[in-house]
This record gives sequence, structure tokens and C-alpha cells, in this order.
Amino acid sequence: MIVFLTFILVLHLFSFQLSFQDFTIIALVALCIGMAKTGVHGAGMIAVPLLATVFGGKLSSGVLLPMLVFADLIGVRYYNQHASWKHLKILFPWAALGVIGGTLAGAYINDSVFKMIMAIIIFLSVGIMVWLERGGKEKVPQSKLFAAGTGVAGGFTSMVGNLAGSVMAIYLLAMRFPKNAYIGTTAWFFLVTNWFKVPFHLFVWHTVSINTFLLDMLVIPFIGLGAYVGIIIVKRIPDKWYRWFIIASTLVAALFMIL
Repeated sequence: MIVFLTFILVLHLFSFQLSFQDFTIIALVALCIGMAKTGVHGAGMIAVPLLATVFGGKLSSGVLLPMLVFADLIGVRYYNQHASWKHLKILFPWAALGVIGGTLAGAYINDSVFKMIMAIIIFLSVGIMVWLERGGKEKVPQSKLFAAGTGVAGGFTSMVGNLAGSVMAIYLLAMRFPKNAYIGTTAWFFLVTNWFKVPFHLFVWHTVSINTFLLDMLVIPFIGLGAYVGIIIVKRIPDKWYRWFIIASTLVAALFMIL
């Protein structure tokens, strides 16, 4: 009954032409985002194409942004003490540059191209992650140039498709971060990056509005539930297996893109 009344509220107050199935997908997306921000990496990438089935590629990135910002706060609150600020200070300026580049590129990318970019990013990321784990890590430069490239790519892919999680996974796996440091550093990176993206979505792309914001507020309980589930799952995964868990969950997301 509560779900039905919520659906009616969305339909009549927020000017969305949504079916019950659409709202169910949005709630599932919120659940996945909560899980992703507390360590279940691939859940966030599954959420991106799911939401695109309801709103299209570009608009869905704006609908997703407030969910991400709220979920980032949960991730930072829980894993704050594990973040590596040494690496974050290098990444942030380059990520800002990538966000600006993604904003400019977005003006020339339609929905079909958005979806194609999503799929390419995830598949390339899976390949690089596996390569790193099978010996490629010795060839990855431990330099500021590598961090700069990651920052630009992370900012760009975050703006264009909210898929910077796979880019950050490559960087943090290469840095050999333990489980909690991986999650804490990722949480802070996305908290800052997603807040930086807000004015671009508001004033350049016009993909965030009062309607999208109110819709996102309705699914906050699902984000909280997902975050709680994510914490439980990650606690049960030993540090030595978490790296392969990241790769496997990314692969699942990649397969989901082509189904």
C-alpha cells in the first residue's frame, strides 16, 4: 500500500509519466547505489544502465546525481578514516578538468552514444583489471602522471555516464589498496566530484530540476537499505578476495549492459 501511494504521489506531483514498473526500477537503482557506496562496486554500474531504460542516457545522469550525493555521505561517514588523502589531493584537480571536458562533450552526445560509451568503459575496465591482477601491475607507472590520467578519465566518465567507478577501480587496484582504504578513498573521491558536477547539471545540461530532486528524495530509504546491505556483504569478504570481488562485480555489470 505504501509503495502504491508513493507511486501515485510521484505520478501526480512531479510531472513524470512513470509506470509502476518504472518506479520499481528507480527504487532498485537507489538500492544498488547504496550498496555501491559501501563497497559493492559493481552494483553502481548496474544502476546506470537500469536508470537509462527509464529516462534515457543523458537525463538519467542528472536523475542519478542527487542519489549519488546522498549515498556518498553514507560512504564517507562509515569509511572516512580509511581514505588516502595523499592520493586524493593529486586526483581532485585532474578530476575537475575531466568533469569540465565531459560537460562540453555531453552537448554533442545523444542517448544512443551515451549508452555505447557506458558499455565500452565497463568492458575496457574489466580487461585492464584482469590484466593488472595477472602480472600487469608491475608495468603500471606509480607516478603522478598515472594519477593525473586517472583523475581526468574519472571526472570525464563520471560526468558523461556516472561510470567513474570502473576507472577508479583500475587506479586503486594498481595502487594495491587494502579493502577499507579502497572504499574510503573512493567514497571521498566521489563525494567531492559529484558535488562539483551539480552546477554543470543544473545550469549547462539542465538535467537536475526540482522534479528530479523530489523524486530522488522519495527513494532515500532504499539508498539507506542498500548501504546497510553493502556494509554487511563487504564485512564478510576477506581482504585477499575483495580485489577479485571488484573485478567479478564489474564483469557482471558489463554482461548486464549487453543483455
